[in-house]
Amino acid sequence: MATPRIRSAIEELESSSAASKSSLYTELLDGIISTSSPDTIVPNLTAYLDSLLGDSVGLVTSRPLLQVFVEKFRTIQDPDVRIAVGQHALQRIASKVVSYEDPDTSIKLILADAFEEKEEFSASAKVLQTVTLDSTQRAISVNDKGKIWIRIVRCYLEEDDATSATGCLNRIKNIIHDITDKEVKLNFQLSQARIFDSERSFLEASTAYHTFSFDTNIDEDERLQALSAAIICAVLGPAGPLRARTLGRLYKDDRATQVEEFGILEKMFLDRLLAPAEVAAFAKNLRPHQLARTSDGSTVLDKAVLEHNLLGVSKLYANIGIDQLGELLGIDADRAESYAAQMMEQGRLAGYIDQIDRFIFFRGEGSGERSKGQGDAVVGLDVRKWDANVQSLAEEVERIATMIQANHADFYAANMVH
Repeated sequence: MATPRIRSAIEELESSSAASKSSLYTELLDGIISTSSPDTIVPNLTAYLDSLLGDSVGLVTSRPLLQVFVEKFRTIQDPDVRIAVGQHALQRIASKVVSYEDPDTSIKLILADAFEEKEEFSASAKVLQTVTLDSTQRAISVNDKGKIWIRIVRCYLEEDDATSATGCLNRIKNIIHDITDKEVKLNFQLSQARIFDSERSFLEASTAYHTFSFDTNIDEDERLQALSAAIICAVLGPAGPLRARTLGRLYKDDRATQVEEFGILEKMFLDRLLAPAEVAAFAKNLRPHQLARTSDGSTVLDKAVLEHNLLGVSKLYANIGIDQLGELLGIDADRAESYAAQMMEQGRLAGYIDQIDRFIFFRGEGSGERSKGQGDAVVGLDVRKWDANVQSLAEEVERIATMIQANHADFYAANMVH
């Protein structure tokens, strides 16, 4: 409840003449903001709003006074005060928002700022979603619409709510080609990358971050941060041909040596096995969703490193026992077999598993395409390799014989068996 002094002042105001109300309300507002204590400023301001938007003040008088209130309300430093008073103001305006559309929008933006200061990003996004962007009373440019929607997207991303962020980003896609504001376009690209990242589509996120890192409209430090994020996402991506191409693009980037993650990027690109200490150091820079648990209980990073090391083993060995593979990867044999089978089935690792003798045979690079059955590839494979070697040997002998005939015709004629 407002203080007795403010209640008394409001009563006098409501009974005063219409001509003097504008100046008196403005003076009272200045007094409330400058003299109220932290405990009384909220009830004093809400009482002021109740009077201003009540029946005693006409629309013609209250509309400019509400604009004055908005400008002074914006200067209040305490976010809790702005939230409490702002929410009350919106409730009072709700029934007649058509008459107060501009101050309604301004109050919502101030309220959203206050929520973000308190890191209540979902609350900020929900307030921003109520801003009227299709008004019949005022022209709203596509740039202004884009700024509001991209801000909503970023708020949801701060809460790792990729689903809600995607829904809002889709709204921007309908107008993105008409937007001329460079900052909105940059934030759109960055938000798309962050959504891929949050959804664990790491290779798509890496490509989006890497593209963003080349934009000369942002600072060099921000570009390097984007490059760092691209490397992190590439490392977390599923091992296979697609990730190999992504790692290749990043490794060949001249700026890669400037970021902290270059060491692990280089090892992965060169198919070297990763040690636990290196993985632990890398994990310190990851965000919570990048360390989330997967269905088998391992983290996203654990799975990515295990798949990479399994791919690295395939470059070192033509075949290996399942038990020995488990020891090499630091996991039990059944899990090692399961990972190898899954990667082979998805075309990320070429080879086959002999479950009777408990051996895994590696056959070069994966195709990147899902396997449709390996029977034809396995049956007779050794015979076909023998045939290919014999054919190669015969062709080499024929080549040498032809060279002798061309360079030593007499020797060839004397020794050639007809």
